[in-house]
Amino acid sequence: MIRFALGMSLALSVTGPASAQTLQLMKGIDAPHYDAQRTTWGPTSDIVNMFQDTLVALDWDGRTPIPYLAKSWTISEDGRTYTFKLRDDVSFCSGKKFTADDVVYSFKRLKDPAIKAPYAWRAGNIKELRAIDPYTVEYELEEPYSELLLQLTMFTNVIHNKESVEALGKDYGIKGADGTGPWCFESWQPRTEIVLKRHDAYRWGPSMYKNRGPVKFEKLSIKIMPEESSRVAAMMAGQFDMTHQFPAQFISQAKAAPMLTVTEAKPNFQLLYFGFKTTRPMVADRRVREAMSIAINRAEIAKGVLLGNADPAFTIVDPDALDHDAGTKSIVKEDIERAKALLDEAGWKMGSDGVREKDGVKLQPKVYYTQAGNTPRVAEAIQGYLRRIGVQWQLQPWDSTIASAKMAEQDYEIWSVTVPYLSAGDLMNIYFDSRNIPTPNRMNWKDAETDEWLKQGRSALTEADRAKYYAKVQQKAMREHLWMPVLNINMNQVANKKISDARPHMIYQNTFYKGLDVSRQK
Repeated sequence: MIRFALGMSLALSVTGPASAQTLQLMKGIDAPHYDAQRTTWGPTSDIVNMFQDTLVALDWDGRTPIPYLAKSWTISEDGRTYTFKLRDDVSFCSGKKFTADDVVYSFKRLKDPAIKAPYAWRAGNIKELRAIDPYTVEYELEEPYSELLLQLTMFTNVIHNKESVEALGKDYGIKGADGTGPWCFESWQPRTEIVLKRHDAYRWGPSMYKNRGPVKFEKLSIKIMPEESSRVAAMMAGQFDMTHQFPAQFISQAKAAPMLTVTEAKPNFQLLYFGFKTTRPMVADRRVREAMSIAINRAEIAKGVLLGNADPAFTIVDPDALDHDAGTKSIVKEDIERAKALLDEAGWKMGSDGVREKDGVKLQPKVYYTQAGNTPRVAEAIQGYLRRIGVQWQLQPWDSTIASAKMAEQDYEIWSVTVPYLSAGDLMNIYFDSRNIPTPNRMNWKDAETDEWLKQGRSALTEADRAKYYAKVQQKAMREHLWMPVLNINMNQVANKKISDARPHMIYQNTFYKGLDVSRQK
């Protein structure tokens, strides 16, 4: 109770009553920058999606691409060329008119090796981009890409203004960024606040919204509040309009609170997992990885740590996701005695202090993760389970602004993130392609079969072939125990009851996707 009261005091000191002209949001995690092409970071994506747009949008069902900056498209019979017809009534926040040249520039920048874009693969293997006229783009691929339209909805593929990129240089995405979105970038104080303002000219919202633009507020303020009790107190006190990072342990109180509305984003695929850096000697043996995975009780973690706001995850792809392979469901079987036997077999013998050792080395892997959100409590719970089999995790949390950079390093054995994804193919291509070493393929998993199956799945011309090859990848990743899947996390949006038409979207942990319909009662 004392902690909660302190959080209330902090919340009240952070902000005054919400302005009628400003929509007040908050979140627990900031980002290192807001240049969508240079990161995989969810805390970047949710802001970028507000001030920049994609060629196509993702409908509420989480599977269907619908027109956005591109009003229509055609696909050649061989699946290699997409012809996009663009809207002719779109402008950037700067006032510059949007044309096909902006599309060509954006994707060429994404593919530029100098950018080191970790998600460049989302745009497919581009052979050539052609601006046929100011409002027609030919998007030619080296080979077919079965999920191109789905991937083009993602924040990585937003459209940039070359003038803004070049004018800001290294400060692009830090001091500013131009976009065609319903909101415009105004300011950012790291770890404190992002401020966006209404894009008054905006009239081109996707058809999933009743209001096609502009938004109904003059400004959007997003406060960064890492302390969970402070976020709870602020919402309870009416200091903020919305948040999608409401602590799971307080969701039941939020549902009972007369001033709040809790809405779950559906569908929603978010996996909290721990991955193994297979090139590190301590976790190079598959038996060691399997032992850790089967020594924990996922149901207890879901209930005790997430208070039922997550489901136990025994596979790396959610059973409801597109192209999930049902054959992977029986691979992970929790069994503490088998876990001990596997470690014995791998040569790790129990030490007098209760920690296993081999060749004079203690089985004490370093574990990296972000210090905010659900992961710290889950990591601590797993640490407790693994002590029973003689494994001592060395937990190392990092601030969200540097966590991604630290995870790009090599001096650790295990890491954890909660990854949002659209489909089995989406998840597999993010993490298991050797082209994505060292990040996001932090396992350093370099396997010719995996790469070939991913290629076959990406280039498949039929749904059956796509599913077949992605199933092979899932099977291998699970049998090698490259990851320890732990929880499929629910995603809830908590809003003040005065806020209406704030339907949460599942795309990449956002919930607040464009905010075109959102309004506040007087």
